[in-house]
Amino acid sequence: MKSLTLNRCLGLGMVSAAMMLSMSVAYALDADAASGLARQNNCFKCHSIEKKKDGPPFKELAVKYKGKPDAVAKIVHHLTSGEKAKFPDGHEEEHKVLKKDPAELKNLAEWILAQ
Repeated sequence: MKSLTLNRCLGLGMVSAAMMLSMSVAYALDADAASGLARQNNCFKCHSIEKKKDGPPFKELAVKYKGKPDAVAKIVHHLTSGEKAKFPDGHEEEHKVLKKDPAELKNLAEWILAQ
């Protein structure tokens, strides 16, 4: 009886692990698509991966939002709302609004957070 229960538990554990692995593969970050979208929308005019420009570097944003459950939503909101962006000299401008597929925007936000 114990052996049967143990086998069921092991079987369920392997099924669960396989499902989790397949889910992570299905939702894998597409870095090429994200960086391409950033290039198409001139994000690199004000941002870079590591260096400070007019906008914060993506690595700095990744640190700022690390561990925050709403990080992707906040970045997507910033990309789609036209909210004000603050520049080093103190002036503010509306951030360019990206009108893209929500999945593309989510991928871009996740890519920024992965830097």
